[in-house]
Amino acid sequence: MAQTEHNISIESPSGWKDYEIIDSGDGYKLERFGNFVLSRPEPKALWSKSLSDAEWRKAAHTVFHPGAGFGKAGKEDVGTWEMLKKMPDRWYIEYKGKDRLASEWSSARHGIPEESGLYLKLRLGLTSFKHVGVFPEQASNWEWIYSHTRKGYKVLNLFAYTGAASLAAKCAGVEVTHVDSVKQVVNWAKENMGLSSLDNIRWIVDDALKFVKREIRRGNVYNGLILDPPAYGHGPDGERWKLDELLFEMLEECSKIVSKENSFVVLNLYSNGYSALLADTLLKKAFGEQAGREYTCGELVLEDSFKKVIPLSVFARMFTK
Repeated sequence: MAQTEHNISIESPSGWKDYEIIDSGDGYKLERFGNFVLSRPEPKALWSKSLSDAEWRKAAHTVFHPGAGFGKAGKEDVGTWEMLKKMPDRWYIEYKGKDRLASEWSSARHGIPEESGLYLKLRLGLTSFKHVGVFPEQASNWEWIYSHTRKGYKVLNLFAYTGAASLAAKCAGVEVTHVDSVKQVVNWAKENMGLSSLDNIRWIVDDALKFVKREIRRGNVYNGLILDPPAYGHGPDGERWKLDELLFEMLEECSKIVSKENSFVVLNLYSNGYSALLADTLLKKAFGEQAGREYTCGELVLEDSFKKVIPLSVFARMFTK
């Protein structure tokens, strides 16, 4: 029987002072964002908690309680936050990339000021759908995007949410276009840009697939493409997005606006049932396996302080020299 070799990478954030996952289990995770600890639902935490319920409540500032529709694809109910300790509705965290941390260490040692590198400052908030404005496991993608963005690149971020990946590309000093269908979320991303001391990102409120098709007609080409599509969604004019039905079409259309050389693509998928190998195959079939084009795939995970690992998303990446 023929065997096919696949190298699947497992990646998680490390050295991030403003984030940690303390414990997980019984369908929840206990996380610290800056100075505040949140208890949120996590369907993949199928094991038991390591700490007691009393210890969780003692540590947490707030607990999210989902509504009746939670866990039903596309039908999540609005949930509520139970406040256990005083905390603000909005607060801020920083992310310093590996290059930035190394630079700061060197600067401190030699007394030379240095402020270059990957640096994000993000505003967080308690939303009615348990999200807080950042997906911490995505730090590995931010690092990869920053390290693979070259001078002169044009980068397009689709389904771009609150913009951390857009900011990672912008930190490399290139032209960035940020597309999301929700105006309030784009405004949140703009705020994060200012907080991170960055500017001149191009903001687009639009349906991602419609935007890509228009870019094809305009003849616009990008060096970097970032896609983080949801399982279900709607465009600003009611356009319907369903991942299973439209993902491959989206990738095929995106292949028409990516440069044949000096380019990258990052695809991230959260939907249950999608594997790293599936993401890898989708990307290869949509973009082709020409000479000089490298593909990698893997899982983004979080590991709590008791060494329990939560797989949260899968990714596939393409880099063309």
